[in-house]
Amino acid sequence: MVKKLLRFIKYNGEKGVTIKVYFYAAYFRMCILILNKKHNERLEKMLGQRGKESSYEETKENYRIAKQISRQVNRIAEHTPWESKCMVRAMTAQKLLNEKGIETTIYLGVGTNEQGGMRAHAWLRCGIYCVTGGGDAECAVVAKFKK
Repeated sequence: MVKKLLRFIKYNGEKGVTIKVYFYAAYFRMCILILNKKHNERLEKMLGQRGKESSYEETKENYRIAKQISRQVNRIAEHTPWESKCMVRAMTAQKLLNEKGIETTIYLGVGTNEQGGMRAHAWLRCGIYCVTGGGDAECAVVAKFKK
């Protein structure tokens, strides 16, 4: 454990972003668990304006930032002790991009799994770039939120 911490301190050139991603992922996971059942309107407010979409045009610099954040969020989400699946990743990346003044859209969709059952999926789009979630073409969009 100490060796991992020392390696992180010594070799991670993006410590600030890594810590932010870890913190936001924990925070949004907790929000999903707590607010999902009783306070849907609070969770919706966190996602942004329902039914609105951000522009499909972005600058090269904003795409560069979105790709960096995508890489960080997906890398770190793989190593959290809690579940950091598509919704947590989308909300985390959205928060980081919004801090930089970049508009995004979160999509919530449903589809079927291999066994024929229903599954939910969330993804985040910035311009034409899918930041998290891969923009599942097999999912029908049931809600979208611009922030």
